Amino acid sequence: MHQSVLEPGLPPVPDFDAVAERYRAFERTLAGGSTVAAVETVREWDGLRRELETWSSLTNLRFTQDTRDPAARAARERVDEASAVIKGYDTAVKRRLTVSDARPSISAAIGRHAFDLWQNDLATYDPAIEADLVTEAKLRAEYTQLMAGIEVDFAGERLNLSGLQKFQSDPDRAVRHGAATAQWDAMGERAAELDALFDRLVRLRDGIARTLGFDGFIELGYARMRRMDYDRAAVERYRDGIRAHVVPIAFEIAERAAKRLGIADFSRWDEQFLGLNAPPRPRGDAPWIVHQTIDGFAEIDPRLGDFARMMNRGELLDLVARPGKAGGGYCTSFPTLGVPFVFSNFNGSSGDVEVLMHELGHAFQMYRSRALPSVDYLVPTMETAEVHAMSLEFLAWPLMERFFGDEADAYREQHLASRLVFLPYGVAVDHFQHLVYERPEATPAERHAMWKSVERRYLPWRSYGDLKRPGDGAFWQGQPHIYRSPFYYIDYTLALCCAMQVWVQAGDDPTGTFERYATLCARGGEAPFRTLVTDAGIVEPFDPAALPAIVAKARAALAL
Repeated sequence: MHQSVLEPGLPPVPDFDAVAERYRAFERTLAGGSTVAAVETVREWDGLRRELETWSSLTNLRFTQDTRDPAARAARERVDEASAVIKGYDTAVKRRLTVSDARPSISAAIGRHAFDLWQNDLATYDPAIEADLVTEAKLRAEYTQLMAGIEVDFAGERLNLSGLQKFQSDPDRAVRHGAATAQWDAMGERAAELDALFDRLVRLRDGIARTLGFDGFIELGYARMRRMDYDRAAVERYRDGIRAHVVPIAFEIAERAAKRLGIADFSRWDEQFLGLNAPPRPRGDAPWIVHQTIDGFAEIDPRLGDFARMMNRGELLDLVARPGKAGGGYCTSFPTLGVPFVFSNFNGSSGDVEVLMHELGHAFQMYRSRALPSVDYLVPTMETAEVHAMSLEFLAWPLMERFFGDEADAYREQHLASRLVFLPYGVAVDHFQHLVYERPEATPAERHAMWKSVERRYLPWRSYGDLKRPGDGAFWQGQPHIYRSPFYYIDYTLALCCAMQVWVQAGDDPTGTFERYATLCARGGEAPFRTLVTDAGIVEPFDPAALPAIVAKARAALAL
């Protein structure tokens, strides 16, 4: 019997006059100088932030579940408007706390790292940018809605872009090419809108950064991502390491795949065929996959099994693609309820299993760390969060027979190969964004040329055949992070460097490795990235030894 955790429909809108008064009361108390009162105020402030985050997360979830619903869109716009105001309130409280005489007592209660996070956040906000933040949020949502509204007729079906993806792994190359053509024809019809929307975002973000006193958006982008223990120079060295150590093996994987397929023109629509065999399809539908996951997780560790059972029983999974639903997959959480939520677009491909393992990795971390003393710790910085998600993809390898039967090895080979090939793509996205924000005045054509330049650097095997739009440098426009979450994407690659070490460790010591993983999840964001992964027995990605070690293991596993 299901016991849904979430109420149906849109959540009630908070009384913002009451919210404003609560923030004014916080400031009055903090100005009073009492240490005991200050510690209690921080707890009350934290509780209010959890309430507001729950409202925001649930409202955004309802919008992505049906982007065509005008009520959901209006509610999401209300969140966008309120978020900028709330950010101003929170900034005022953080400013008082960072200079408060009660700081030692507050640190003892919730940990010192919160103050580091707050100090970082103070650089990212000023009342002068409030209206611009609202505009930026609306433009991000406009991209989501634009992409969700693209539908094509293919193979006798009316499909959104997520639904079309299942044909990317079709054994018939003509079908794969046809699906890619349909996608890019449809996106080409919206090319002018996509170019104009991104141009507005880039110029707006650059203006916000300069208003805040930054030289440009790159520095602000890093601050927004709360990167406090590494900088732009470290990222550049890491990208160079990917080019030196990973691009060669990725090229070999692509060349071997072309030989296996018997083709000379290995193209973008062939990149789902990096293993010995065609990517297998799960042997059941979404409910079947979920039940296999619950039973399999219980075999890995009872805590993981109980967690997956709770997610299913609480109806905290929305997995299947449908018209009007936003594309992609993500995990969100509702702090006042103490539960996460997984959103995806199953389409019948092996990616259904992969995305479920990935998003449940996020969800497991959120659930494990739900009782940490500060809302700032509930979700870590994104490169750490992606370690949780990508590590579970690999920790779940022993379960693949449940989903794919005698094709499980084909899945594992494809998964490992695709992850290696992903690393250069991930840093290409990051390098592209640096180029874009170094020249915010660039034209759309110049931005497309920038993308082509990073493709040549990191993805030398990639070909688009007769697909003109991506061949002209527009492939990046299908990557939502570039529009919605600038500078996020490299976090996937940093995390993958860590997750592949977890994969190696699990082969030698599955029980100990999972215990370290569970501990890492429980810590949430109570420390910076490098501290968290090092404490978990992982060599940080910026260490020159990290990439060569995992490439050597992967080369052996793939018999290259």
